[in-house]
Amino acid sequence: MKLSEKLIEGLLKFSGSVSIIVILLITVFLFKEGLGIFNNPVVENGYTLCLNPSNPVDKLTSYQIKEIFDYEITNWKDLGGKDLEIRPFRFDEIFNIYSDEELGENYGLLSEKLAEEIEQDQSVIAFIPDKYVLNDAGKLKVLSTGTISFNDFFGGKEWMPTSTPSAQFGALPLISGTLWVSFFAILIALPLGLGVAIYMSELSTERVRKLMKPAIELLAGIPSVVYGFFGLIVLAPLIQKVFNLPVGETAFAGSLILAIMALPTIITVAEDSIRNTPNAMREASLSLGANQWQTIYKVVIPYASSGISAAVILGIGRAIGETMAVLMVTGNAAVIPRSLFEPVRTIPATIAAELGEAPNGGTHYNALFLLGCILFLITLVMSIFAEMASKKQQNKGI
Repeated sequence: MKLSEKLIEGLLKFSGSVSIIVILLITVFLFKEGLGIFNNPVVENGYTLCLNPSNPVDKLTSYQIKEIFDYEITNWKDLGGKDLEIRPFRFDEIFNIYSDEELGENYGLLSEKLAEEIEQDQSVIAFIPDKYVLNDAGKLKVLSTGTISFNDFFGGKEWMPTSTPSAQFGALPLISGTLWVSFFAILIALPLGLGVAIYMSELSTERVRKLMKPAIELLAGIPSVVYGFFGLIVLAPLIQKVFNLPVGETAFAGSLILAIMALPTIITVAEDSIRNTPNAMREASLSLGANQWQTIYKVVIPYASSGISAAVILGIGRAIGETMAVLMVTGNAAVIPRSLFEPVRTIPATIAAELGEAPNGGTHYNALFLLGCILFLITLVMSIFAEMASKKQQNKGI
């Protein structure tokens, strides 16, 4: 008997150790891949930006490069250079200037032609492959762009991973969209969930409670894609019609769906916490002349406040980490939200939509992993707060 007990104990310890090691390895892998983005160049790998040697501009940011090639910045004076109109030049344009016979098939001749084209025009900024850069004769000035910075990622306001020559990985719209949708989801779910929890624990009969409890817990088992279909087919058209909007896939639709999905967690945890309030406290309040509502408001809820806080935090965690339902109903526009009735994009939706198309090990790939790191840290903080609130509730019960 002792041998079998030791064997079982050893197996349990082994399984616990393996689980911890796997979690740590996943976390290390997540952050290793994510932080790799800061080692990637601003300009697309394998390409270089070149200027005329007389151009005084030495360095450009990722956003400035994007604005130049989108013809939003059109004068070098705006970048600290001469008062000249900027002429963006892409590598493919060389084939519109020279014929195949003039260019030949060797890199050297093509490089000479590119260098001549840039040397003749002080306003040009050329986006060309590294192998065609000819800088030994002083005909080209290679622009310093550096690597993607912390501010480029966390302070950037545009998420455009396919933009050339400089992809934009500004996570600010995605972070704000995630927090925006989650915040309003909790504002909707909290009063409803708390109301149901109070009713089930303090006001309903035992028969009603036994019917409601499994029904509410059943909501937690519904796949998120089903909620997404419901939001896409029912809620989004309804929101579009009621508020007279161009589209119904908005932050408001995402908040409503997340509120519905967070309700089972909030109700279950909050109801358990309220029911754990000692009956002696209720009886003492009633014996002092307080009615039932006063007892609930003045005694029960304050005593269960830690458990209710834990319910809210867990509900927020569920809302922040949700993927499929939000992907289907929020419109997936990577912009900083200014209204609840505009399309937004969240971090989980971005990862789900783009990871399959991101080249393995590329800048886009690293950026999506770094978004996963942000989501991991947010949910970790939420879990820590929930654990602290639960311990506080347990200490009250001792």
